[in-house]
Amino acid sequence: MIKKITLIFAICFMSQLAVGQKSRGDRFFEKGDYINAAKYYETALEKERHKKDLENIAECYYNTFQYRLASRHLKQLVKGRFGEKDKSYNNEYNFKLYQILSALGDYEAALVYLKLYKENNSATLDVAESIETIETFKLKTPDYKIEKAQFNSEASDFGAVKFGDSVYFTSDRDVNQLFGKTYKWTHQPFLDIYVAAVNKDIDTVGYTKALPKNINSKYHEGNFCFSKDGNTLYISRSNIVDGKREFNNAKTNDIHIYKWVKENGKWLEPVKLAFNKNGFSYQHPALSPDGSKLYFSSNLEGGFGSFDLYYVALSEDEISEPVNLGATINTENREHFPFISEEGHLFFASNGHLGLGMLDNFVSELVDNAFTAPTNLGVPINSQYDDFGINYYNENEGFFASNRNKKDDNIFKFKQSGPIFIREYINTFEIRDAVTKEYIPNAQVVLSNRKKAEIYSNTLDDTSVFNMNLLADHYDLKAESEGYYAKTLPVEVLEKQDQKHVLYLKQIPPPPPVVVDPVEAIITEKKIDKKLKEEDPTRFALLTDVDGPPVIEKDGKLFFKLAPIYFDFGTWNIRADSKKILDELSAKLERYPDIYLKISAHTDSRGSAKYNQILSERRAESTRNYIALEGYINARRLSFKGFGEMEPIVPCPMLNCTEEEHQLNRRSEFEIIKY
Repeated sequence: MIKKITLIFAICFMSQLAVGQKSRGDRFFEKGDYINAAKYYETALEKERHKKDLENIAECYYNTFQYRLASRHLKQLVKGRFGEKDKSYNNEYNFKLYQILSALGDYEAALVYLKLYKENNSATLDVAESIETIETFKLKTPDYKIEKAQFNSEASDFGAVKFGDSVYFTSDRDVNQLFGKTYKWTHQPFLDIYVAAVNKDIDTVGYTKALPKNINSKYHEGNFCFSKDGNTLYISRSNIVDGKREFNNAKTNDIHIYKWVKENGKWLEPVKLAFNKNGFSYQHPALSPDGSKLYFSSNLEGGFGSFDLYYVALSEDEISEPVNLGATINTENREHFPFISEEGHLFFASNGHLGLGMLDNFVSELVDNAFTAPTNLGVPINSQYDDFGINYYNENEGFFASNRNKKDDNIFKFKQSGPIFIREYINTFEIRDAVTKEYIPNAQVVLSNRKKAEIYSNTLDDTSVFNMNLLADHYDLKAESEGYYAKTLPVEVLEKQDQKHVLYLKQIPPPPPVVVDPVEAIITEKKIDKKLKEEDPTRFALLTDVDGPPVIEKDGKLFFKLAPIYFDFGTWNIRADSKKILDELSAKLERYPDIYLKISAHTDSRGSAKYNQILSERRAESTRNYIALEGYINARRLSFKGFGEMEPIVPCPMLNCTEEEHQLNRRSEFEIIKY
């Protein structure tokens, strides 16, 4: 929930308000009351559609996480569906539409707008490559196990930090504030810092209470950090002068960083750090492990984008001027929530680096005193929604926050279970005969990366084996040898060592003595009785049709024989590589309008039986929906059913299956039930 997280540092797009008489929607919008503003804009748009109203209502729904409504109005805006003759619009709305469509899971459509946004900023984007990258994030072996923290409330909770036997966090929960002030943006109380006593499992024991009033003001207190001894506290909070909020020239209350010092067990009065300047926000403070640097996020002028990451050097006598972390880390959009691990690695949240949607958590490894290009931490740390504020309290455990419940922020605790930095892994490749399973001598091999660039080629000896150290990614291995058909094997290198990939080649049979009619060949191959042509001409036509996906007969039933319809592990979205297969099926169904089809989906045995049953049903339904909506096939002709893990091709007792065997079980079948 980036809007609350940044402590409401500014109300964007204020310059777009109409000059002169303001509507009710404009007045609420100007105050940051987006919930009420949207109601009046909806009424106004029913009468007449103006560009300004479309811009503002899209902002309202974006800021209140109603992404489908926001996308509807943004699409009208970018397509020029408003009354004004000037159909131009601010390029930032292309980026917002990219974010919103990503949050809704429509990555292909989202990246079209990201490409447009970048091109308008004189940059480029390869959409196909970006889709592959996002799919890699989703396919990435999970490096974390997560669980929602027990001390969450119905309100927004984020920014958890463990110190001693307690966890401190930020929340806008309503505690003894029945008649207190509320923030217009959220209609919730202002943000304060709370503390909860926890046990070794980070479960609440005893109290959860707000920090004292000399720390929590009547306005916003947000992200914070402690010094190692716990006697110094840095907090980003509403810029306050003499107990009142100070506003900048744009009538916005900035966020500044304050410092508290504890003496004799009591917190002294706060001191605003000297580098804070009115007109800019400074937020999300984080100390380096040795306490010599304070990192934060700011919209200081001269940066790379909306909010960049900075640091200042700390000493007993003075604080340096802010230093920008540079273009490797910062983008033209938002970078927030820095955290420096004990090893010096930088964790942060960004919506500018390519991710799964909205804010994602990233890490940059410290190598030779410089931060490397950021790595997306993937699922489950990241989702389609805002994921942010990751920090560790020991070597492999910590917290992060997310609004993946589509409403408020929640704190999650995590345990790191695998390596998070990109490493090379040992992979062995073998070329064998498909029948004898023996090595094929003198095989010529070419290994290519996802960009089709050749990274290894060789003619192997009698033992057709070679080893390569490879990054986790997708590759293609092509092999050929005299007397064999050439073949290409898609290779998925996972984040584990000692993987083996075997490419089986089929021998080329001797040429047939005579040219056989294709239909006759099919009749022979499938052992079709020629009487079938008169007895059941439609069945005969289906079995002998060589155009499009072939029809086969099993146990007296007819099935379309298709290449595998792959789904990402644990998901039911139709992948890009399967859409072409379903498009070909749809084309054939259109040629046979009397065919009725039953779609059956099966999963592998990983996960619970109940989960797999639900997953298979959703995959079957997703397949049906794609054929109906994208292939324009009447949905009444299509039925579907999920079988979960109950009918495997390869039994997997104790999950003792290879990834290839699991993939065989994770399949879809297409039975012709009427023609």
